[in-house]
Amino acid sequence: MNLRDVVRGKVVLVTGGTGSFGHAVVRRFLAAGVAEIRILSRDEKKQEDMRLRFADARLKFFLGDVREFASVLDAMHDVDLVFHAAALKQVPSCEFHPMEAVRTNVLGAENVITAAIACKVARVVALSTDKAVYPINAMGLSKALMEKITVAKSRAAGGTVLCATRYGNVMASRGSVIPHFVRQIREGRPMTVTDPDMTRFLMSLEESVDLVLHAYAHAEQGDIFVRKAPACTVADLAEAVRRVFDSDAPVEVIGTRHGEKLYETLVSREEMVRADDMGDFYRIRPDTRDLNYDKFCSDGEKLISIAEDYTSHNTRRLDAEEVAAVLRGLDYIRHARTGILEPA
Repeated sequence: MNLRDVVRGKVVLVTGGTGSFGHAVVRRFLAAGVAEIRILSRDEKKQEDMRLRFADARLKFFLGDVREFASVLDAMHDVDLVFHAAALKQVPSCEFHPMEAVRTNVLGAENVITAAIACKVARVVALSTDKAVYPINAMGLSKALMEKITVAKSRAAGGTVLCATRYGNVMASRGSVIPHFVRQIREGRPMTVTDPDMTRFLMSLEESVDLVLHAYAHAEQGDIFVRKAPACTVADLAEAVRRVFDSDAPVEVIGTRHGEKLYETLVSREEMVRADDMGDFYRIRPDTRDLNYDKFCSDGEKLISIAEDYTSHNTRRLDAEEVAAVLRGLDYIRHARTGILEPA
């Protein structure tokens, strides 16, 4: 898909667009000839930093919160495409403040979708997470509800196509483990590992943008898209970071954090029976059952019994040296090796 053909002359809105994903989208879309790209977020300092960094008149900022329908509606007029990235993403903070996760991740998503339908936006791509599959924490539960709202609203969205993407932690994004390891090395502290056998998918920022663009190009109402990706253990990830920075920092095992999973699941076995394999991607078709309760109570699905989840435990596993090679290709790592520690 030619990105220039997708965005040329279009007005794009990115909610929560001052984060790592927003920076990557803005960088690529401005280069591809977008007519206007709007950032809706609530942090004026981050907006000002972003404005100075890009210095492009096509980049417009809307100060507001997805929790407030009026501010969402103000930013939505005349928009062609919405990427809904605004969310509370930190597992511990959502555990301690679950209603805050509900207000942003659930009610905020409903506001974005409702405003998009009212303004006749062509497409909305909502960004979800592996934690929405078999959720065990408040962050995952709220994102699972966001997905359910997207699918439910898609049944009566008219000309506005609603879809979602789902991925694990993006390598070197803000708040993720790679910058944490790098800071510990630079500060001369031990590298703290929760569980050495824990596995995580490996996806770059650019690949996360590619996933969203794939969803934009191929989505039908209610679809959820997943990008296939390799994975590694947290122990191998820590060792890879040590190798990249030529460090002998000790590794300290601290135990699994509250609300943390042993592995990431991107597609459940229940979803696999209706998923399309698109090569590098899975398309999860929406559940089309209505309130005919026979389909819930008396009609079963035999394929579910033999299907398998798609997880970071059963995908292609990279060893420490392979992970190190992946890390060396990241802009963040190249910058960090020269002393710049914060992700873009």
